[in-house]
Amino acid sequence: MSRLAHIAGAVFVAGAVLPSVAFAKQEPIETFYERIFLESMQDTPENLTRMRLLEQRGITKHNGELNDISLAQMDRELQRLKRHTAALHRYSVKGMTAAQRLDYDTLDWYARNRLAGTPFRFHNYPVNQLFGVQNDYPTFMLTMHPLTSKQDADYYIARLNKAGRKFDQLLAQLQVREKRGIIPPTFVIDRVLEEMDGLIAPPASQNLLYTHFDKKLAQLGKLSPEDRQALLRQAERAIDQSVYPAYHKLIGYMTRLRAKSDNRAGVWKLPQGDAFYTYILQQSTTSDETPQQVHEMGLQEVARIQQEIRAIFKAQGYQGDEIAALLKQIADDPRFQYPDSNEGRAQILADYKQILNEIGQGVSQAFNIRPKAELDVQRIPQFKEKTSPGAYYEGPAMDGSRPGIFFANLYDIKATTRWEMRTLAYHEGIPGHHFQIAIQQEQDKLPLFRKFMPFTAYIEGWALYAERLAWEMGYQQDPFNNLGRLQGELFRAVRLVVDTGIHHQRWTREQAIDYMARNTGMVQSDVTAEIERYIVMPGQACAYKVGMMKILALREKAKQALGERFQLADFHAVVLKHGAMPLKLLEKAIDRYIEETGSSKG
Repeated sequence: MSRLAHIAGAVFVAGAVLPSVAFAKQEPIETFYERIFLESMQDTPENLTRMRLLEQRGITKHNGELNDISLAQMDRELQRLKRHTAALHRYSVKGMTAAQRLDYDTLDWYARNRLAGTPFRFHNYPVNQLFGVQNDYPTFMLTMHPLTSKQDADYYIARLNKAGRKFDQLLAQLQVREKRGIIPPTFVIDRVLEEMDGLIAPPASQNLLYTHFDKKLAQLGKLSPEDRQALLRQAERAIDQSVYPAYHKLIGYMTRLRAKSDNRAGVWKLPQGDAFYTYILQQSTTSDETPQQVHEMGLQEVARIQQEIRAIFKAQGYQGDEIAALLKQIADDPRFQYPDSNEGRAQILADYKQILNEIGQGVSQAFNIRPKAELDVQRIPQFKEKTSPGAYYEGPAMDGSRPGIFFANLYDIKATTRWEMRTLAYHEGIPGHHFQIAIQQEQDKLPLFRKFMPFTAYIEGWALYAERLAWEMGYQQDPFNNLGRLQGELFRAVRLVVDTGIHHQRWTREQAIDYMARNTGMVQSDVTAEIERYIVMPGQACAYKVGMMKILALREKAKQALGERFQLADFHAVVLKHGAMPLKLLEKAIDRYIEETGSSKG
């Protein structure tokens, strides 16, 4: 059993008394890190279920609870962050090893940044077409809640019965924002209402929460038919009396809120909107770039990548200069499409697995480290795929009970073309998100908090870098596959333009859709979903390209400094073994690698 599991058990068995203990002597900083992380996790039982850390100690009660998202809990979390930050600053950095200093600086950056955002803590839309309790709750129940025992089944029903309380807490959050004039655009509300209406349209016994439960119970060999039927009756009653009323209440509120909404897309319309966007952009990119600088960077990168795309088309004998028209030709080419059928969708998943198996066998040429966790490819749950992005990755469980999962969107099958699939697989799987996230989780020397830090520029920058790396390794030499890679990079460059366009330059939703469609050649359904994503997640989409460009710049810096001593696998090991961090700290880690490599072989 890991040391982390022991600490976790101690914290939770003690009933969370540790925060009030006055230590006569300052505890080791490593213990401090684990303690404050686990204290935070106590209030997020859903995250504990995802991690499956406490089950190693026989602690499972959290699997019957839902996260507390009340306003009071929000205040408690802020006060705890202030206490933890003050405690961190009482430690001296003198005498720390390089690894210890990196842990300290990472937590310090994160804490200071979070506290700087206190004036904007209500500047978001907790209910939107991408995330929020209304779709996170059923997704969590279907994909994360364990159902391998009778106790798990009882916990499942307990969580169904607690849906009403959680939705009431959500309504209180929404009402605070309404009073402050923080109201989502009308089209966001329309998407959410459509989604919720569809989710509760069938009777309880046909709802996904029930049919999933029924299927899982059928797989429990030790469960008697009588017990199974009793559990199913309880689940049906909980859905009817707790889940459905909660959704009806939220639908009623959102319907009334719609009358106060408008279609202005950017956060500039919110109180202190310009200041908020500058803050959230710099938080997402972990850089000091201003909105205008990011916008101009995007324009320059769009022009560069489009020039490379035109050169490939010309070499293949295609006529024309307009990017969207050129890309549409191959997007509509039958040889790159799958049949719109169950068989076609199954073949897509099989082909993704084959692509990942192929690169997984040859990746050692660029890596001397790889994750132990397996990788699976699954379809995005159908109830939410209409408004979901093209793909996403879910990391493995800490106890090894669940592999990393690359979820592919198969709603609009025309949006999946063969020439783009390799790039997406490399991004979400190998050597992208799966390598980075799984390796990070498996580093025993990293404090637990470092395994879950949400540094988007590092995480998504690595995944975008992985697309290019796969090409450099020879896996996209076919010119059409290379077009897929370049379109993927172009897509991220366009994001720099449209995100800052919407939130800084006050573009409308329609202006942003038009720009992205003209400059990427993506299908309309994907363009619309993406633009609506940027509207509810300001700044986040800019992190990809900023992060990739930084990693490439640091690699080139190491190459120039080390010459023949530079080893690509060693560079990747430095980036991955240290876990996610702000880009400025990543540069310090690479500088240290350059210094140590140069001196050790000098």
